[in-house]
Amino acid sequence: LTILQGFQSSSDWDELAPRTQKDYVRLIKLIEAKFGDFPLSALSDRRTRAIFLAWRDARATSSRRQADYAWQVLARILSWAHGRGLVAANPCEKGGRLYRGSRADKVWTDADEAAFLASAPPHLYLPLMLALWTGQRQGDLLRLTWTQYDGKVIRLQQSKTGARVVIPVGAPLKAVLDEAGGRTGFILMTSDGKPWTADGFRSSWRKAQLAAGVV
Repeated sequence: LTILQGFQSSSDWDELAPRTQKDYVRLIKLIEAKFGDFPLSALSDRRTRAIFLAWRDARATSSRRQADYAWQVLARILSWAHGRGLVAANPCEKGGRLYRGSRADKVWTDADEAAFLASAPPHLYLPLMLALWTGQRQGDLLRLTWTQYDGKVIRLQQSKTGARVVIPVGAPLKAVLDEAGGRTGFILMTSDGKPWTADGFRSSWRKAQLAAGVV
C-alpha cells in the first residue's frame, strides 16, 4: 500500500510523538508485510472488512492489546487516506476493541505515595507531585518547561491528543514548584541537572518503585 509511505510523509505523522512514531513504524512494517500487495480498489468491497478483522483476530491470540494497537494504526492510516481522497472507503472504521483491561491495580493509595516519598531520591519528588496533581502523561510532563507555568496554571499541548489544556495548580503542587524555583529550561531534571530521556526516567522511576515496595 503506497498510502503507508504517504502517511509517514504527512503532517499527521509529524504531529506524533517520537516514541509513537517508533511504535507505528514497527506496526506499519507488519501491515506492509501482510497487505503490501492488497489492491486499494478493494477497500470499498464489503468483504474487505472481514479480511482485516480476521487478521486482527489472529494477532489477538498472542496479545489482544497489540492486536488492537495494530488495528488502530491501520484504521488511522486509512482514515488519513480516505480524507484525502486516496481511497474510496475505510473498512477499519469503528472496529471496536478486543482488550478490556482494568487499571484498578495501577492506582496508588495514600500509603503507596507515602512509601515512595519516604524512600525515593529527591529529584523524583516533583515528578510524582506533577503526576498526582495534573493527571498528564509521563512524556508530556518530561517536556514541561518553566515558561509553561505562570504561578497559577500550567499550560501544555498533549502529545497524544493534540489538545491544549490549562491546569490550575493546587497549593501542594505550587509549593513544590515554587521551592524548585526554576525560570528557564525543563521543570523535571535528573539529579545531575540534565533533562530526562524517556528511557532514563522510566528506569529510575521503576527502581524507586521497587525500593518503596510499590509495584
